[in-house]
Amino acid sequence: MINRVVLVGRLTKNPELRYTPNGVAVTSFTIAVNRPFSNQQGERDADFIPVVVWRRQAENAANFLQKGSLAGVEGRIQTRSYENNEGRRVYITEVVADSVQFLEPKGSRQANNGYPASTTPSPSGQRSYPPSNQNNRSGQHQSAPSFEDPFANDSKPIDINDDDLPF
Repeated sequence: MINRVVLVGRLTKNPELRYTPNGVAVTSFTIAVNRPFSNQQGERDADFIPVVVWRRQAENAANFLQKGSLAGVEGRIQTRSYENNEGRRVYITEVVADSVQFLEPKGSRQANNGYPASTTPSPSGQRSYPPSNQNNRSGQHQSAPSFEDPFANDSKPIDINDDDLPF
């Protein structure tokens, strides 16, 4: 039997961290995953999937994820039930995560329509990167590394010998 789930989506609200009476951390959150097709109005629908994370992963998710964060979740589907105050049986289907991946740096969601600031294209088409705030050993301000293509304006052919190729 196989019961594996892999999801990538955004959190709909901040994760809720709790501890069991035995001191085990458990975090729950809901992840919104877009459907791959549009509805009759031409809008994309999403599924809102509850996720439960245990132990150290639970603490990490609570500390590093927030509403709107892009996350990858790997785990299994679990169905449980309980009897509510009215005596009715309530069934819950959720993903119990084995692994939660943080797919964007913490604090990268700016006012750029939800896209990380480090990948916002400039008018020239080049990617803009925030300047480095680190100092080098001499105490002088160190500028951000250059991410320009070193072969962009070179019309010369690249000399590669077949012996240099790894395949």
